[in-house]
Parts: sequence; structure tokens; C-alpha cells
Amino acid sequence: MQEIKNLRKAAKRIQDAIKNKEKIILYGDADLDGASSVILLEEAIKNLGGEIAAVYFPDREKEGYGLNKKALGYLKQFTPALLITLDCGIGNFEEIKIAQREGFEVIVVDHHEIIGHLPPASIIVDPKQKDDPYPFKQFANAGIVYKLCQVLLGKKLKGLLKDSFLELVALATIADMMPQDGENKVLILEGLEALERTLRPGLKVFWQFSEPNSSIRTIASRIISALNSAVSQEHLTESYLLLKASDQSIARKIAERLIKRNEEKHLRIQQILQEVQKRILNDLESPIIFEGDRDWPLSFAGSVASLLCRDFQKPIFIFKIGDKISRGAVRTPKDINSIKAMESCSHLLETFGGHPVASGFTIRTENLEEFKECLIKYFLKKI
Repeated sequence: MQEIKNLRKAAKRIQDAIKNKEKIILYGDADLDGASSVILLEEAIKNLGGEIAAVYFPDREKEGYGLNKKALGYLKQFTPALLITLDCGIGNFEEIKIAQREGFEVIVVDHHEIIGHLPPASIIVDPKQKDDPYPFKQFANAGIVYKLCQVLLGKKLKGLLKDSFLELVALATIADMMPQDGENKVLILEGLEALERTLRPGLKVFWQFSEPNSSIRTIASRIISALNSAVSQEHLTESYLLLKASDQSIARKIAERLIKRNEEKHLRIQQILQEVQKRILNDLESPIIFEGDRDWPLSFAGSVASLLCRDFQKPIFIFKIGDKISRGAVRTPKDINSIKAMESCSHLLETFGGHPVASGFTIRTENLEEFKECLIKYFLKKI
């Protein structure tokens, strides 16, 4: 039976860490897929009698995507430790080297594209590795972590525990816009069935905010919209705090805050869209849309880029301009690979990565204009 490469190896290393009472740190991307991945692995480890020394989600506005030096500076207090990156890490070459020098052993569990070569982590689980024999490659990261939990827990993963895992996998897979076919189709169907009878206060609370007789898909969409508005608080993200909430009243307060922020987010996204559309009126022939602003929240960049990509059917680069470092989101039509485009301009970038049609980048602000010119040259060759 085929298995994702290194899945069993990662499970064995985690089991050894639990047995030897090593410190384990879970580091997840700040979106819903990352939060779900962290919760799945955290609950699996605790079910086996292990403990988590720390959970960390980077603040996208201040730290960007993935593993970063600021986070490692904070987490250094826990060394020596096993550091597991979830829904990030595959493009963090330099940061993983730093982590190892600081006393971390690093396991990467990611589902993003491999950029040229692999980072120097001790174990990498990512079905997109070239020599990975597993036929299905399009899991959300939570789907990969669920498979890891199946190996970790074995026969323990059944009944209510299995349901509580599958509901998160379904939400993460839909939220991360992964293809809803193949194994994902099964995970989503089983997960949505589990969601209808959820015991998590942070999910049950959304029935209070939904119309009577709403379909489970409608409720799932409402949950995802709210959780996508989560922000970081002291190294944790609100989506993680809501999904982990054990008290209905606490869950309701967080959910109400997220729903309100989601409404405000949609208004701000419309304002940014209008601003971009005004700016590009005289440049509609360009093969790309490349726009940024100091006042645009990075957390909105992906949503803005998605809407522009839908309307203009061309590669979209939307970014927040910083004093020294700028960060952005990229969306492209399904037949255009944004990772390959950025690889051609990688000499100008600090970091980049993600999926072919949905990715992100970090760049020195002084290089923005040259990056734009490099991208235009790349895409003009493709026309």
C-alpha cells in the first residue's frame, strides 16, 4: 500500500519524542488550514500522553508567511526541542538552518510547491516531492496531518475523535480552495457529516448565527468566512483559540468578534478593489496587475488578488509596502504557474512560495519596481 513519503518516519520520530518527554513545538501558518493542522497534531499528541511545549503562529502583518527569525528568537527559550512546521516550511531554507543552529530538530509537514531544492530539515513530509510515490497530491495541509494522525493513533482514531478530526479537515480543505475531487471529496463529505453533529463549542456556536434549516454547506461557508478574518494574538491566532474553546460563552464572544470583523473586511476589500481598478485604467494592456500600498493590510491581499484574477483573467500581484520589506499575495488563472514565474525573478526576492495559482512573496521594497519589470518580461514571453 502506497504512503506519502516520510509519513511513517515522521510519526515514529514524534512517538519517540513523546516517549522520551522531549519538548515539542508546533509552528503553523496563520490561516485556517494551518490552525486546523496544529490542532489535529496537538490533539493526537495529547491523546498519546504527550505534551506541547509551545504553539506559534506568525503574525502575517509583522512577520509574513512561514518560519521567521523573530519567531525563532522567541522560541529559542524552549531549546533543545522538536520543532514541527505545519502548512509552511518547505521554502524556509535559511530559517531552518538557523533553527538547527539554535538547537531545534525540524520536521516539515507542508503541501506547498517545492522550490528548486528541499530545505535542510531532518524529515520532510510533502507529497509534492519529486520522488513521492503517493498518487494524490492535492491535499490541504490538514489532510496530510490527518494521515499522519492515522499512523500516530492507529486504532485509537475512531468514533467521536475521528469525527472531531474530519470536521477540521473538511473545513480546511474547502477554505484552502483545494480541488474537491479524489481523496479530498471523501474527506469533505465525511467531514461535513461530522460537522453536523460537532461537539466543539467553537463550531456549534455558528448554528446560533445561521438561519433555521440552513444546509451544512452554508454553515460551513459561514464558519470559513468568519475564521478567515482571524488575527494573531500573542503568537496564537483567533481561529485556533475559537476551535480550541471549551466553553460556549467564550466561543460565542470570539465568533461574534470574527463575524463583525468579516463584515468590515469585505467593505475594506471593496475599497481596495476600487482603488486598484482606478490605478490600472491606463495600463489595461499589461500582462499582469502589480499594485501595492502602505495602508493595505497584508491579510486582505489574497482576497483582493482572487477577485481581480476572476475579473481580469491575468496574474495578479497585490502587496503591502513596508519601509524596508514588502509582502504580497499572488493569484493566477489555472493555466499559469505563479511559482515558476517568481522563480525566474528569484534573485530579487527574499522568500516566495505556495501553490501554482495561489502564492505569496517577500521582497526588499527597493526591488519592487525591478520585480515588476522582471515579471512583465517573463509573462510577455509566455504570450
